[in-house]
Amino acid sequence: MPRKREVAAPEFEPRSDMLLEVQELRKWFPVTGGVFGRQVGNVKAVDGVNFFIRPGETLGLVGESGCGKTTTGRVILRLLEPTEGRVYFEGRNVFDLNREEMRRLRRQMQIIFQDPYSSLNPRMTVGDIVGEALEIHGVARGREKEKRVQNLLDVVGLNPQHIRRYPHEFSGGQRQRIGVARALALNPKLIICDEPVSALDVSIQSQILNLLEDLQSEFKLTYLFIAHNLAVVKHISDRVGVMYLGQVVELCQSDELFANPLHPYTEALMSAIPLPDPEFRQERIILEGDVPSPMHPPIGCHFNTRCRYAMPICQEEPAFIDVGEEHFVACHFRKTRQKQ
Repeated sequence: MPRKREVAAPEFEPRSDMLLEVQELRKWFPVTGGVFGRQVGNVKAVDGVNFFIRPGETLGLVGESGCGKTTTGRVILRLLEPTEGRVYFEGRNVFDLNREEMRRLRRQMQIIFQDPYSSLNPRMTVGDIVGEALEIHGVARGREKEKRVQNLLDVVGLNPQHIRRYPHEFSGGQRQRIGVARALALNPKLIICDEPVSALDVSIQSQILNLLEDLQSEFKLTYLFIAHNLAVVKHISDRVGVMYLGQVVELCQSDELFANPLHPYTEALMSAIPLPDPEFRQERIILEGDVPSPMHPPIGCHFNTRCRYAMPICQEEPAFIDVGEEHFVACHFRKTRQKQ
């Protein structure tokens, strides 16, 4: 019988110096089949995720498509209900809150969605889109709401006079700025950025990233930045977590991760980054096979079927441990090599 995943680090007693703490978070989606529609299994989209975010910092969450990044963000906000686990926001377990308490907490936790086209209601004006939350939470109405919306549009680099325009009258980059303004409307402490630049042109991506950094400094924001582009993550993140098949396999400072990746999956991701020096050639690590199904993940370490360092011990699930200076990794090979 495979050993259950250990939680060796970080220790998750609610801490006053952490804004957000996630402990053993799981989200499994039931799969039904047969004539009677009985449950035949679960898609383990998020399967034991642990991390923390300090006030004012940006944690990047990176991994290939389907690894559970977006699901993790949505479960934290309770846009999806969890299967197991705990999420502490300023020491309070988000999953223990009732409906009214959760409504009040949503003022502190907001999200910027990936697609700037489908995330904005085409039948609503910009003023209604950005100002909707102000009315729902009783912050401002009428002329006061309009003034606040115009100020928000100005903050994100849009013309305040465009308050009565509709989303189709804006470009993709401008639409994403509207999404940023909507997230800022209630002056939150945490914003989950769900791949906010992946649908934009490269030149526009840099503008949005610079805007997010400026806003973070001005409004003392904390970001969970979800992306699959390592260059983007390195640019904006203080720390980076690498996800694979529903689990965080490595987590550390951004500079440390790019200089000293410890997990074989992280190594493979790093080797795929194009370098601007045509004289320098680095080893390209090609992962063999396809990503396993999250409905039937491999026994033990989820990466062992594609890992070039796989050993018999990899049939047991590795603990997520701190190997020094808050560099967390879940890998038997790295632990073994360090002992030698």
